[in-house]
Amino acid sequence: MHTYLEFEKPLAELEGKIQELKGLAHQDPSVSISDEVEKLEAKAAQLLSNTYKNLETWQKVQVARHPNRPHMIDYIDQLVEDFTPLCGDRQFGEDPAILGGMGRFRGRSVVIMGHEKGHDMESRMHHNFGMARPEGYRKAVRLMDMAERFNLPLVMLVDTAGAYPGIGGEERGQAEAIARSTDRCLSVKTPSVCVVIGEGGSGGAVAIATASRIIMLEHSIYTVASPEASASILWRSSDKAKDAATAMKVTAQGLLDLGVIDRILPEPIGGAHRERVQMIREVGDAIEEEIRGMEGLNGDALVKARREKFLAMGRIVEE
Repeated sequence: MHTYLEFEKPLAELEGKIQELKGLAHQDPSVSISDEVEKLEAKAAQLLSNTYKNLETWQKVQVARHPNRPHMIDYIDQLVEDFTPLCGDRQFGEDPAILGGMGRFRGRSVVIMGHEKGHDMESRMHHNFGMARPEGYRKAVRLMDMAERFNLPLVMLVDTAGAYPGIGGEERGQAEAIARSTDRCLSVKTPSVCVVIGEGGSGGAVAIATASRIIMLEHSIYTVASPEASASILWRSSDKAKDAATAMKVTAQGLLDLGVIDRILPEPIGGAHRERVQMIREVGDAIEEEIRGMEGLNGDALVKARREKFLAMGRIVEE
């Protein structure tokens, strides 16, 4: 069953009516309503197209958080063969919020990692809604070390509201773990590609997103803090989340203009969750293209280019 967002209510009503008519036709085949259904389907398709052509920032935040968007595990299942997960950080334990390991991606060996939110309440609890603890980021560093040791491309898929904010994470050095993971992202001597497939929230995202090439899906978001958290800080009220989202330029379009990301990957009309298989295939095409573009570059050249890229984001040139 499709889950509709708040701004999709008119579409939900129209598609609900279509399903009712189809149900009636199924119960009584003698009733001819095919013309009416066809007209309503055309109207629904047009409404969907018009709605998604003019999404506001807060609406994009809602789409990025849609529970039916493809998750990390879906990308692994469809794009990676012989996936072998690596678990644990060799210091404390395993963190299911970040999945990672080695596998075959379109004929080449890669190291792949990313946040997994889960698809139902049981799996969401297991993966902690994609909010990683320190051991998750220390596991990420292990994976980056492995990628460099065996000279394998590094693929990172980001989808998290942020790192786990609980006491346990702070006790085990959350800030230090995020900083070390970010630093390793910058220094790893292999091609690295990051795709923000849903939410890219705070240091929890940056820790595995500091890549040679950063791609965002059209309706994904990437931000220094969640809109709700930013609103609580600036206005002492999470009710201002919409204003915060707009001011922070959390959308792919705003971040491309600022030079924070390198590329936007269009989503199917209605969002990635409506055409999951197609979206995953197109993400795979983009990753393959970016990796091929970095073939032939040695480790030092990759690190230098990555360093210059991120330093340039904070430079102001006065004429």
